[in-house]
Amino acid sequence: MKLTELKFVSEKREKDFNKLDIYTVEQLVKHFPRDYADLSKTTLLRDAYHNDVVLTVCEVLTVEVNEYSRRPYVKALCQQGGFMFNAIWFNQMYVANKLSLGEYVFYGRVRNKYGTGCSMYNPSFERTDKNKNLKGIIPVYSLSGGLTQGVVRNTMRQALKKALLFSHIPGPLIKKYRLLPLPEAYDRVHFPKDAEDIRLGAERIALEEYFLLISAFKVIKGGRDEARLMQYNVTEECVQKFIKRFPFEFTEGQNTAVKAVFDCVKSPRKMNMLLQGDVGSGKTAVALTAIYMAVKSGYQATMIAPTEVLARQNAELIKKYFPDYGVCVLTGSASASEKKKIKASLAAGNTDIVCGTHAVIQKDVCFKKLALAVCDEQHRFGVAQRASLSDKSDGCDVLVMSATPIPRTLSLIFYGDLDVTSIKDKPRARQEISTSLIPERKYDDMYKYVAARAAAGEQAYFVCPKIEGDEEGSVMSVTELYEELRQKIPSVRFALLHGKMKEKQKAEIMTAFKNKEYDCLVSTTVIEVGVDVPDATTMIIYNAERFGLSQLHQLRGRVGRGNKKSYCFLLTGADSEEIRQRLSVIKNNNDGFKIAEADLQLRGGGDFMGTRQSGKVLSEIKNLKFPVETIFTAKALSDEAFSGLFDTRRLARIAAEKYNSLKDVTLN
Repeated sequence: MKLTELKFVSEKREKDFNKLDIYTVEQLVKHFPRDYADLSKTTLLRDAYHNDVVLTVCEVLTVEVNEYSRRPYVKALCQQGGFMFNAIWFNQMYVANKLSLGEYVFYGRVRNKYGTGCSMYNPSFERTDKNKNLKGIIPVYSLSGGLTQGVVRNTMRQALKKALLFSHIPGPLIKKYRLLPLPEAYDRVHFPKDAEDIRLGAERIALEEYFLLISAFKVIKGGRDEARLMQYNVTEECVQKFIKRFPFEFTEGQNTAVKAVFDCVKSPRKMNMLLQGDVGSGKTAVALTAIYMAVKSGYQATMIAPTEVLARQNAELIKKYFPDYGVCVLTGSASASEKKKIKASLAAGNTDIVCGTHAVIQKDVCFKKLALAVCDEQHRFGVAQRASLSDKSDGCDVLVMSATPIPRTLSLIFYGDLDVTSIKDKPRARQEISTSLIPERKYDDMYKYVAARAAAGEQAYFVCPKIEGDEEGSVMSVTELYEELRQKIPSVRFALLHGKMKEKQKAEIMTAFKNKEYDCLVSTTVIEVGVDVPDATTMIIYNAERFGLSQLHQLRGRVGRGNKKSYCFLLTGADSEEIRQRLSVIKNNNDGFKIAEADLQLRGGGDFMGTRQSGKVLSEIKNLKFPVETIFTAKALSDEAFSGLFDTRRLARIAAEKYNSLKDVTLN
């Protein structure tokens, strides 16, 4: 059902929903709240801390409009007893027509700046005598364009009545385990009466999605054990000789991983392996050793990366360790003539190793004798994309790498089509990165530190969670931060990087940063994987509470790649006990596997399993909070469904169709 069939959804409003990848009513009801506001009690602002989000009752004394400021605003002077504060709405001039003198309920974030008094930015409001919406438990949604929380809530109420929601879990299993009806689960998540409603609804929806996902993996896994067609003639002695080319001694974990790869390429069936290891554990060295096994045996190999910057970085490394072999780079930004030349060379077998991006997966890229495909950063490449690499050659081995450590039991469920091997240790020479939580009163000291390190030739990253800020003003946008930092630290050269830029522009900025044309890079999480800048020694992460611990660990891993001591500063916009507990895990721990275990226990399956990029698989439930046991329950249900007691032909077809590409399944 189209969105425009709902009341008050115009074509313009439909386009705003489209920006959130919402095109139908069924997709809209899967746009789950990113948070909930508990409006069952009010708070006095004199008792609120900086960055608290509160509901408060106050009297509006005056309303001021300034249309000529750099950021036009409406400002209300308010009081609670004898306590005075300002409420400010930036770029929302319509507020002036809705706000008059009298008593109001305000809901928003408190800004308690030292020495400048207390204020609220962009609060929602209603007169106390007409308060209908700012009470109870209220869903808070991600927004885009001209959408507001009120608009999304009202549209959601309509959508829940019209959406077609039915379960794919066999009816007898639903009855046997007394599962909540799916439509009721959606109602509870979007408009809960209490916290128990949210918990029960989220668990039931997550159970449905993971049941289908795991069932889809069962369908895909059916063709895993293909017989080996490529016969490697490399010996263990040759492999050990190659390993000695590296300027460091392999760790026990690396040697174990190399042995696992060697055993696979010598086995009767083709390799389909996941190599997971912490940041800096030496996965790339293992991958290069695997590539050596292929090219030494007379075959071709390819190494695919999610970004052009990383692809070129890999190519430089391979040329260093494979001086006797032909190496090329194939990316989407290459000219038509360059692509034609590279493709011809690959098809003729004149190029031994190609490093590239998704461009290598295109149908018109052919190999003469491809034996091994390595996918760097597994979470950007799904099952179907790995399969398309295998299809480039009969019996091609596949090695995928992930720097997002996950508990082994979960990896066996979610990488059901792969063998899993892990590198648990790190090279002895790698320094630990010191991590600190920085309160706002220390920001100026931090800026001085960054300026001093920049003057000494070191570099830093500033990371924001979003390209644009949010409606409540609780998240600073990357562009706002970029402008603010340029004013606060004028002696430092800043560059701006975010996901809406074109690939070529992003590559140019990253190359310039690596070449020290800039001191600091202000960015979103696009720098999360693969970036290797030895002189980057400081990582500063804003709104750190909005990231999972494993993702924070990934970001932290962008520094400490040279021989200088490195630091990570976590800046948080909230001060709850839960947030302090979560962030203390990463502050006191540099082991990615231990962090992943703690992350799983603290956040549950809803946040731990999700997507970093927009997509249709599991991104639908990324905001749901549910215990990780739900995933194991889904596996048990799927196992029972496929046990032979049920006709699963329809389920297999639905699972395969729904998760046709599986390209967005990731583990954060």
